[in-house]
Amino acid sequence: MPEPVALLSPGALTDVAGIAVGHAAAAGRPTGCTVVLCPQGAVAGVAQRGGAPGTRETDLLRPENSVQQVHAVLLTGGSAFGLDAAGGVMRWLEERGHGFEVGPARVPIVPTAVLFDLWLGDARIRPDAATGYAACEAATVEAPGQGNAGAGLGATVGKLFGIQRAMKGGIGTASLRLGRFTVAALVAVNALGDVIDEDGRVVAGARGDDGGAPTGSTAALLAGAGPAVMMAGLATTLGVVATDALLSKAQATQLAGLAHHGLSRAISPVTSHDGDTLFALATGAAGAPGDLNALGTLAAEVVARAIRNAVRAASSLPALGATPMIPAACDLPASH
Repeated sequence: MPEPVALLSPGALTDVAGIAVGHAAAAGRPTGCTVVLCPQGAVAGVAQRGGAPGTRETDLLRPENSVQQVHAVLLTGGSAFGLDAAGGVMRWLEERGHGFEVGPARVPIVPTAVLFDLWLGDARIRPDAATGYAACEAATVEAPGQGNAGAGLGATVGKLFGIQRAMKGGIGTASLRLGRFTVAALVAVNALGDVIDEDGRVVAGARGDDGGAPTGSTAALLAGAGPAVMMAGLATTLGVVATDALLSKAQATQLAGLAHHGLSRAISPVTSHDGDTLFALATGAAGAPGDLNALGTLAAEVVARAIRNAVRAASSLPALGATPMIPAACDLPASH
């Protein structure tokens, strides 16, 4: 008889053997980075579906390219400036002898994706190499913190009608097991749209003109409300999906693509201004190949769950400069 899918508790990316996660904050404003360490190497793929990505070392993940494994993935705030944090992750890995052997050197492979949080406080403060190194120092195989942590520190959601009506995003994680295989996700949620639960109810999103509970950005658009004029790149949901199954690079790329279905289950609407990027890691610790259709189904589900966990675990941000106070889901009435 087939085994049912099991929900792991507490449920985290670190339920996949060979994965450690660390958060670090940049001092002075709400921004930071989150590293996913797989120092012994993991097969990786990426699916970048959004219209305004900020990334590093993603071309080498194409299945036809020669590098077969990565040693970490970094999710970071600070927009394109935050890409500097990857240098600290590389230094930490190099000091410990991890990396792709190239002649006399070892070069750690650290694909990176960024989200925009520069409108919160002093935009000159953003994650740098020291922040990336600190995230590695903090990495553990225990369940990582959620909500206001790491790359989720400055994340917001519900910005379709302007930042003044937004709510707090964050970082979340979830995992599921099917037979001998585990599939898990870690997602930094900085969407333009709302986060919705399984029934379509808004968990966190654009609030009404009076600052009250959100009623739904998609419903407002369908009723004729016009979105705010915004530049592309001001919203991005980033994530890492991991499994202990044995996968090829091509399969890891397919898994990352299938995981994107979780975004549309938990975010409404997903827009052309979102630079959404999802990575997939396969550690092979289970010692056997998995069915890609089953793994992809679980991947989409854990992405959706991680997104909802991110906003449910988040806490509000005080007013910073020209940006008003940003409430969190926990601040809303229970009946909203």
